[in-house]
Order: sequence, then C-alpha cells, then structure tokens
Amino acid sequence: MNALLNNASRSIRSFLRDDEGAQVVEYALIIAVVSIILVVALRNLTGTSFSGFIARVESCLTGGACA
Repeated sequence: MNALLNNASRSIRSFLRDDEGAQVVEYALIIAVVSIILVVALRNLTGTSFSGFIARVESCLTGGACA
C-alpha cells in the first residue's frame, strides 16, 4: 500500500511540473494579439467601419471584387 501511495505521489508531482501545455496557450495568445493588431491596422488603412471592413473581407473570400 505504501508503494502505491509513493507511486501516486510521484505521478502527481510529475504532472504538476509538466509545462508543455502552457507553451501552446502562450503561442495562441500571441497569435490572437497579433491578429487583433493586424485587423485594427488594416481597418484604419481602408478607412471604413469595422462592419464595412468585415464585409469587404467576406466579399474577397467569396470571389467578389477585392479592389
């Protein structure tokens, strides 16, 4: 029984030290922030409202005029 508890304790400590999943979350947050900055910058370059910008992107993606 003592060996089982020691093994479980070791497994829990190993699980708590594992930080591989945290890197994925950090990369996702960085991508989200960069995406938001790009959308804001492109919106300011086009001079339209946000909904107008989204409509323009949708038109380009569905094969409409992109000029």
